[in-house]
Amino acid sequence: MSYQKAAFRLTIFPLVIIGAGLLGFAQDPTRQSQDPMEKPRNVKPELKKAYKDWLEKDVTYVITDEERKAFKKLQTDDEREKFIEEFWRRRDPDPDTDENEFKEEYYERIAYANEHFASGIPGWKSDRGRIWIMYGKPDERETHPTGGSYDRPSYEGGGNTSTYPFETWFYRYLPGVGSGVEIEFVDPTGSGEYRIARNPNEKDAMLNIPGAGLTLSEQLGLSSKADRIAGLSAIGSQNYQREQDSPFSRLQLLADLSRPPQVKFNDLATAVNTGVIEENPLNFDIRVDYFRQSDERVITAFTIQTDNKDLVFQDSGGLQQARINIFGRITSVAGRRAGIFEDPVITTATTEELTEAKDRKSAYQKAVALAPGTYKVDVIVRDVTSGATGVKHVGFTVPRYDPQKLSTSTLVLAAKLESLVDRPAVGQFVIGQTKVIPNVSGVYHRGQPVGVYLQVYNAGVDQTTLRPSVDVEYALSKDGKELGKQSEDWRGMSDSGQRLTLARLIDTRALPPGEYELSIRIRDRVSGQALAPAAKFTVVQ
Repeated sequence: MSYQKAAFRLTIFPLVIIGAGLLGFAQDPTRQSQDPMEKPRNVKPELKKAYKDWLEKDVTYVITDEERKAFKKLQTDDEREKFIEEFWRRRDPDPDTDENEFKEEYYERIAYANEHFASGIPGWKSDRGRIWIMYGKPDERETHPTGGSYDRPSYEGGGNTSTYPFETWFYRYLPGVGSGVEIEFVDPTGSGEYRIARNPNEKDAMLNIPGAGLTLSEQLGLSSKADRIAGLSAIGSQNYQREQDSPFSRLQLLADLSRPPQVKFNDLATAVNTGVIEENPLNFDIRVDYFRQSDERVITAFTIQTDNKDLVFQDSGGLQQARINIFGRITSVAGRRAGIFEDPVITTATTEELTEAKDRKSAYQKAVALAPGTYKVDVIVRDVTSGATGVKHVGFTVPRYDPQKLSTSTLVLAAKLESLVDRPAVGQFVIGQTKVIPNVSGVYHRGQPVGVYLQVYNAGVDQTTLRPSVDVEYALSKDGKELGKQSEDWRGMSDSGQRLTLARLIDTRALPPGEYELSIRIRDRVSGQALAPAAKFTVVQ
């Protein structure tokens, strides 16, 4: 009997355990269902149409990849509104004003593209519309709206052919793309939808017609049209092609034009604002010069100069290049922004010239029209390769030129002085019809000429000759002792009105090393007023 009871207990015990286990499993509230249809779905809410249109239509050409990714990660409409506001603020050239000039011009470009470049698609979607929206109106624009007879230029092989409708746009400079940018658009279907050409032959309507529209080389039997169709026009005897028309250059241009314009040097602006500069400082010099434009405006020129030996040169296509980024912000006494400038500067030398180039300097200049008053300019310069950075804060006062008094511009001692009478007077360092590159350090090697540039304002007019009557004398001294002087010969001068320009070179070959002072003594014969602006320079071996 006791054995049976024991056996009963042994058989019932595991059943109780199993039953308890089954009961516990069935009642476990934390166990998830295995049915995938019952699992919660992680669905990201779709963007509202307004935000989707802003991202995919309004700013699709100018928003960077990083900004696009950041916008897509935002969760709320408030975050998106703040992002959009910051997006435009980063591109505002003058955030202190109520208007955002960049934003206003951008939407004007979109409206223009839709009005002038629409065909079967909206104007903003076309290639011409995209380039217009991204870069604005070209500096030059050549149009052939009906195509027709076309005499090829020599760099396209010469000869006569017939073309599809095409346009050529030219930009003197596009940030991130380069200088002298030429973009060709072709409409091979005649529908009005122009597309960027990948080679100069795309506009040739006779390209695939045997014996028609031949180049000069093909007419002489020196080359075959089949080579041109195959894209081999730069090979063999057909070496007329420009480098910018080569397949690789065209592809590189297309790639550069497809990238959104970057917000230039935003990190430099941040460094100026915070004053936080990394170690490894970069030394540079800065000077400010003033040239009267009108009674209310003065051209204020900021010249920044670095020693090439402080820059890092790297090989780029067989040339040695040093790249620096420059950012400057001008503010008034009240703290209101009066101007901003930001540009890349590239110094180039061959491998053979590198040693000599490192003994020279690189210069950059920005000219801004300012009202008379007191200002401050914050300038930051960064070597792109090494990351070396320098910053300077310079206070300056823009003079007010009294129209009744004899006055002068800044006396500039230049490293280079060149007349531009027969050439376009555009670009950096150009003042009137003269290219003036200041020598910021004031140090000249013996034998290197010292350029002198000065403008004289409000000179009295002689009623007999109806020209200003002014005596000018150059005096050079060393250690307080005058070494010599020379009078200005006004004959042949073409200055008009009451502004005179002094520009000459001083020979230093006979000057021993040392410090010198140049004084320009000016006396107005009509009014009797006199001035004597002066500047110092150093001659070394």
